Amino acid sequence: MDKKEQIEMIQEDFKNAQSILTAIGDETRQVILLVLMESDCKSGMRVGEITAKTHLSRPAISHQLKILKDVGIVKMREEGTKNFYYINVSEKLNILKKLVMDIEHLMKEFYQ
Repeated sequence: MDKKEQIEMIQEDFKNAQSILTAIGDETRQVILLVLMESDCKSGMRVGEITAKTHLSRPAISHQLKILKDVGIVKMREEGTKNFYYINVSEKLNILKKLVMDIEHLMKEFYQ
């Protein structure tokens, strides 16, 4: 693959990753993701637990979780009337991984 084709592929990678990059680029959402990473990822956390660890309001946490959920970075599990949020280890991380790997490959191949 020539340089032009690789740059076009990276451009497509950026397009595919745009919503994810926007979502994780916000400092408040980063804090929430870090709190979720500290928890038992299998069981997840409730909004109140996240609120206690971040000192953000419940409405703020709910709003930010909705953004992360809509992008597919966070999932929610229902247990009766309780909602538990956890990081979705899925294709979303693979999209970011592909972007970084394609950039790295281009840089190694053409700029070293």
